Amino acid sequence: MSSAARIGIGGPVGSGKTYIIEKLIPVLQERGVSVGVVTNDLVTKEDADRLRRSGALPEGRVSAVEAGACPHTVIREDPSLNILAADELEERFPGLDLVIVESGGDNLASTFSTDLVDWWMFVIDVAGGGDIPRKRGPGVLRSDLLVVNKTDLSAYVNVDLPTMEEETKHVRVDKPYVMASAMNGNGIEDIADDIVRSVLFDHPALRDLVETMS
Repeated sequence: MSSAARIGIGGPVGSGKTYIIEKLIPVLQERGVSVGVVTNDLVTKEDADRLRRSGALPEGRVSAVEAGACPHTVIREDPSLNILAADELEERFPGLDLVIVESGGDNLASTFSTDLVDWWMFVIDVAGGGDIPRKRGPGVLRSDLLVVNKTDLSAYVNVDLPTMEEETKHVRVDKPYVMASAMNGNGIEDIADDIVRSVLFDHPALRDLVETMS
């Protein structure tokens, strides 16, 4: 049985999922969280190789799954490949507290199986269009956390950022969201806070931190 919490990160191609993971790992590690990552690509291991090169984690803690099919399949319809990869990570590193499963780049219909992850975030980006929240895709509506990334680009892509945030708040109702610019480090601490509060609240090293966040 899995002892590490498992979270998913999904979103369209180019929304910044891998870069967010790169930035997130050291923040979580500073809080005493031991992390492993499973990446998904269609027929390559590019995202896994990028994380390994970044030095954020030892190479062995990054596992690559070549989906060979629509990314929906391996995170929702048949997540067995990802479950196996996460199980193998935990076998190799028994002290893992958290396994992050990154979906291959996908559209707004991406969702994660509850058999695979305990909690999941969905990443969209400002450069993809300010109307994305209004389209109310399943990833936007159902994710445990929505991240609106690349806020620093709004002026360059003619997006009214306050309006996009207001529409995000409206469609999310009472669910959390983060306005982020991962390239500048903005929003990464907020994402880590939500993971700690929502997923790792029983982590012994984080109990005092969670209490201060209550």
